[in-house]
Amino acid sequence: MAAREREPAGARRDGRSGVAARARGVFDAFEHLVGGLGTGLLALAALLWIVLVALTCVIGLGLLLAPTVPRVVRSVAERERGRLSRWGPEIVALGPAPGGVRAALADRAVRRELCWLLVHATLGLFLGLAAATLVIDAVQNVTYPLWWRALPPDDPAPTLVFWDVRDDADAWAVALLGVGMAVCFLLLGTGMARLQAWPGRRLLAPTADMDLSLRIAQLSATRAAALDAHAAELRRIERSLHDGAQNRLVAVTVLLGAAHRALAQNRPGAQEMLERAQETAEQALAELRSVVRGILPPVLTDRGLADALAGLAANCGVPCRIDIDAPGRCAASIEATAYFVVAEALTNISKHSRARHATVTVRRAGGRLSLRIEDDGVGGADDRRGSGLTGIRSRVEAHDGRLTLTSPPGGPTILDVELPCGS
Repeated sequence: MAAREREPAGARRDGRSGVAARARGVFDAFEHLVGGLGTGLLALAALLWIVLVALTCVIGLGLLLAPTVPRVVRSVAERERGRLSRWGPEIVALGPAPGGVRAALADRAVRRELCWLLVHATLGLFLGLAAATLVIDAVQNVTYPLWWRALPPDDPAPTLVFWDVRDDADAWAVALLGVGMAVCFLLLGTGMARLQAWPGRRLLAPTADMDLSLRIAQLSATRAAALDAHAAELRRIERSLHDGAQNRLVAVTVLLGAAHRALAQNRPGAQEMLERAQETAEQALAELRSVVRGILPPVLTDRGLADALAGLAANCGVPCRIDIDAPGRCAASIEATAYFVVAEALTNISKHSRARHATVTVRRAGGRLSLRIEDDGVGGADDRRGSGLTGIRSRVEAHDGRLTLTSPPGGPTILDVELPCGS
């Protein structure tokens, strides 16, 4: 009976989480479209500047202004790269544009940016305006029956309504139109956001030759980060041994020496000293075990990643659910990195997020181990401010993995990590 009663409650929770996820997706789509509206306006301004420079070339003034065109185009394109990187896979920044018009036109990346500029200043701007207009008009129309009587008699209807509003029935018809507009955005908003972002993801990504150069630079940076992380780990282990176990072992030696002298001189208190030495030795042994577990938890070696993560979830400061579908074993270094990522993320959630629930999802497919750590806390996490997330990123990138953090103010915080683990 109790089991039957729990099932509907679980189904209701799943239903509520599904509705919340859908609402969050629609809100994200609107936010993406409004952000694209901002870069669309910048793209339109840059396009008008290009036209102005081209027209003034007739009188010679445009020749002096022409070198600014590549810099303007690159500046707007970098804004879009940053925007798209915040809402999905990162698009690497390309740095300053080539100096001079001729060198810029010979650069394939600049030519692709010009194509993107034309598309985003038209299609992207239109989609952003359409989304903003649709949502604003939907809210206005849905709430219209509440305030239409306060309007002047000669302006009895909101925008996009082509009939006279003379009574409550007409006002409720306006509200019904608003509901229809809201439903349209619910159905089309996500697709509009993807369509708006598609030219940027296709045209602003590095070309093949540039991608290779950036890849070499990225590997050099991740190698340096891996060495730094290794050095930091060695310093942590040394500090743990020096400040903990070593001091206690010194205390054991002192206590044993004092007990030996007390026994030799038949002084009282030798038994108490031996007991204190035993307790101190046991504490030193416990600290040594803690250091060893920090290097590579035995449960990870003996029982695998699933049981190790289940142990982390059980000790988490907030209720945490583990969902693992990762058959087989990965390399020990990959499993250790995944364990460290989850451990550090759950520690951050317990300390800073004020969350009520957390979820860890692990999947293995296509030679990649995917981790997702999600909480319903206050959000606002940023790995650029020197938090523990910096160490997570260094460890992940050292294995040629990828980390994506989404943490808007108000939450939720979602940490996505992908690690190569072989086929």
